[in-house]
Amino acid sequence: MPIALGCIADDFTGATDLANNLVRAGMRVVQTIGVPDGPLDAQVDAVVVALKSRTVPAADAVAQSLAALRWLQAQGAAQIYFKYCSTFDSTPDGNIGPVTDALMDALGCDFTIATPAFPDNQRTVFKGHLFVGDLLLSDSGMKDHPLTPMTDANLVRVLQAQTRRRVGLIDHRAVAAGGGAIAARIAALRAEGVGIAIVDAVSNDDLLRLGPALRDLALVTAGSGVAIGLPANFGLAPSPQAAALPPAAGRRAIVSGSCSNATQGQVQAFIESGGAAHAIDPLQVARDPAAVEAVLAWAAPRLAQGPVLVYSTADPAQVRAVQAQLGVHEAGALMERTLAAIARGLVADAGVRQLVVAGGETSGACVQALGIAQLQIGAQIDPGVPWCHARAGHAALHIALKSGNFGGRDFFTRAFEVLA
Repeated sequence: MPIALGCIADDFTGATDLANNLVRAGMRVVQTIGVPDGPLDAQVDAVVVALKSRTVPAADAVAQSLAALRWLQAQGAAQIYFKYCSTFDSTPDGNIGPVTDALMDALGCDFTIATPAFPDNQRTVFKGHLFVGDLLLSDSGMKDHPLTPMTDANLVRVLQAQTRRRVGLIDHRAVAAGGGAIAARIAALRAEGVGIAIVDAVSNDDLLRLGPALRDLALVTAGSGVAIGLPANFGLAPSPQAAALPPAAGRRAIVSGSCSNATQGQVQAFIESGGAAHAIDPLQVARDPAAVEAVLAWAAPRLAQGPVLVYSTADPAQVRAVQAQLGVHEAGALMERTLAAIARGLVADAGVRQLVVAGGETSGACVQALGIAQLQIGAQIDPGVPWCHARAGHAALHIALKSGNFGGRDFFTRAFEVLA
C-alpha cells in the first residue's frame, strides 16, 4: 500500500522529532535509519528516513537525500517532506539550500516553502526572522554552536546564500488571514520568480492554517512544526493507537553528547537530583584506549539502583579548549565514537533496555553502533521527543533520541516516568 508522506530528515533526533508530530496528528509512522535496502514491510501512513547529513559536505548530503527520495518514490509517497533543525542549523555553503535545490530538481517542482517554526518548542518565525524563545536566533546559544554557528536570524538572507533559487517571504499577515491568503501569496511569489518562500509562524494555529495550502506541493521543507497540519490533508485525525508501543522493562541509562544550553541544564538537574553520573573527558579519552571499558565498569554496579548518566556535555569555553588541542572535527568524531561504544556496551553487556540519547550527532552514532535499522514511534515525552521501540541486535529496546536544544530541565528523570 503506498504511503501518504515520505520524509527525509537530516539527522536522527530531527527524524524522531518529525515522526513524533506526525504520530500526534494521527499518522502511523516508521522511522528508518538510513535508506533501506529493500521495500517497506510495514503498514504505515508515513515513513521518515533518518540521515546523518546535517554537517557532512554538501555534495554528500545531496547524494544521501536523493537516494532517500528515490526509495520513498518507490514506496509510492504522495508528498515529500525535507526536515531540518528548528534552529535552521547550516552554513553559507549548506546544507539546507543545496539539498532543497536537488530535491526540487529531481521532483520537477518550481516552488516550495521553508520554515523551521516549532512554537511548542519556542521556535517562531516573524517577518522572516527566527526566534528562540524571546531571543533572535543570532542572540541565542546557537551563536556558539561548534559546527554550525548561527549568527544571522534573517532566514531569507541565510537561505539565499545557500540556494541558486530566489527566496521570498510569506509573512504573518498572509498566514493569519488563512488558506486563501496563503495560496494567493504563493501564486504571487511564483509569478515573481520566487522558488522558495520562508513562512512566518508564531503559533500552532499558524501552522494549522498553513497545512491545507501545502496540499498540492510536491515538496515541503521545514522543521517538524509544519507536520501537525499535514495529516488532515490525507483524511487522518489524532488517534491513541498511532502511538502504541510494547511495554518497557530492563535497566535504564542516558548517554549525552550535546553541549546545548538545554542539555547542560538537564545534566545539572539530573546530578542535583542525586542521579549517578560520569563525565567523559575528551583529552583523557584521546590518551587512554581503555576509557570505554572504564566507564562501563563504573556503570555496571550502579544500573541496578536506577538510571545512570554518561556525558561529555560541556560549556562553550570547555568545548573550544578541547577543539584547540584535538581539532574541531576530530574532537567531535572522537566523542561520537566513544559515546556510541558506551551505548553499545550498555545495551549488549549491561542489560540496558531503556536508553535516552541526547544530541543529534550523538544519536546518529549511537543508533548506528547499536545496529538499529527501524524505529516504531510512540508517545511524546516533551515536544519533539518521543519514545521509540526498536531491535538492537537480539535486544528489544525502548530508546528516546533527544535533540540537544529540546526538553525541560527535568527531562532525564521524567522520560523514564513517562515510559513507566
